[in-house]
Amino acid sequence: MKKGEKIEPGLAARWQAEREKEWRKALRRQLSVQKRLTIERQPMPEQPPEERIKNFREVNLGYSFELAMAEARRCLDCGNPGCVSGCPVAIDIPTFIKYIEVGELEKALEKIRETNSLPAICGRVCPQEVQCEKNCNLGRAGKPPVAIGNLERFVADYLCLREDRNFQERQVNEVCAGGEKIAVIGSGPAGLTAASDLARLGYRVTIFEALHLPGGVLAYGIPEFRLPREILQAEINYVRSLGVEIRANFIVGKTASLDDLREAGYRSFFLGTGAGLPSFMNVPGENLTGVYSANEYLTRVNLMKGYAFPDYDTPVPRGRRVAVIGGGNVAMDAVRTAVRLGAQIAGIFYRRTRAEMPARAEEIKHAEEEGVKFNFLVVPVRFIDDGRGRLAGMVLQRLALGEPDSSGRPRPVPIPGSEFEVEVDLAVVAIGQSPNPLLIKQLSGLKLGRWGNVEVDYRTMATSLDGVYAGGDAVRGGATVILAMGDGRRAALAIDNYLKNLQC
Repeated sequence: MKKGEKIEPGLAARWQAEREKEWRKALRRQLSVQKRLTIERQPMPEQPPEERIKNFREVNLGYSFELAMAEARRCLDCGNPGCVSGCPVAIDIPTFIKYIEVGELEKALEKIRETNSLPAICGRVCPQEVQCEKNCNLGRAGKPPVAIGNLERFVADYLCLREDRNFQERQVNEVCAGGEKIAVIGSGPAGLTAASDLARLGYRVTIFEALHLPGGVLAYGIPEFRLPREILQAEINYVRSLGVEIRANFIVGKTASLDDLREAGYRSFFLGTGAGLPSFMNVPGENLTGVYSANEYLTRVNLMKGYAFPDYDTPVPRGRRVAVIGGGNVAMDAVRTAVRLGAQIAGIFYRRTRAEMPARAEEIKHAEEEGVKFNFLVVPVRFIDDGRGRLAGMVLQRLALGEPDSSGRPRPVPIPGSEFEVEVDLAVVAIGQSPNPLLIKQLSGLKLGRWGNVEVDYRTMATSLDGVYAGGDAVRGGATVILAMGDGRRAALAIDNYLKNLQC
């Protein structure tokens, strides 16, 4: 190439990809497939159950450098990697793992961040066992999959906290000087991902967050023992470092309308308002003192630090006998929180069997280790009043599994005459949630689904309103963090195309 000659767009990326391809071939020759197959999967170090039930510190302690290197060597660097197809944000998993194998951690993080702005979060809370790890080709050889989530967490933790300290020292928050203005409403995983991708594309992005702290469900829904706030803050600061402005205590629909934001120069919008409306069972006694939605219970503890009352101002009920109704990750978070708040007996009450529980296997395992009692094939039909308006117990009905319902799981069928009582003084209802209606029901012409969710074209995440896109729990109801992030990525690309077409 002659001096001063312009580089063809994309040429540098293709050149880098070819370099990585040749380098990985050489690395494969250094350690044969046969030898890689002999390496055992490295277990995740954990706090012992008898210690962790007394604190809110993280249960999983993370890989050491040595454990991460050993686990990285298990990757076969397949020609047709199933792990990538199983990742909703399409991380180049084999390449980032190979970088870990040779100790190039900065390059490993760069590779992850090409498609994922929140790796330290995803490494902790994403269900890798049913996504990327489920498709790992080691399974065909009868071996456990590579611990992709643990490796993602390791490289992110190793570098993100160091980056965050540098960020805080610089106090950088410079919004891009050029580019059109885009409003992202909600700072959960979908909003943070859409905002970071759009910022990289050169747009001026502002996130409007209704609560006093950013993070959405990551901040109010997931306990410290699964996602430390230091890690969440570091990831949010990385998004800020891309030039994204975050405005908290700003309720779009109350503080300002969507039309107000249009008049302020915002050209396109992403709705990531989440699923903040809890579902209840509509049974007698559900309004008794002592019956809470999981949303309220976990928000008090996680976002408002109620577990440290009275050092913080938010009181949290501390039940002696606690019942959590539901079988998902939110239910596991709630019941494990109750254990840490001193419950003598904490139980899960679920209407199907363990085989149908949607919670992650790791969360169920941790709950069992922490003394949580599991009660299957039961459903509350009435909460019992102690005579003073407070919860004293539950009347439960036993169930049997019938034919599959619309979810594909067996439908629970009541067994006549099987009712029985249990004593409880705190009940947490964790049976799902619906999209937050505060904004979306105010938008004339916005098409909504049966359950109040925003309807979109899933190829682009476009709504029925021109220039308005949506993703995450506002669209899906209660879903996973990584699916919300995938929505944010697709929406960012679609918004970019939309604005470019307007200019044509």
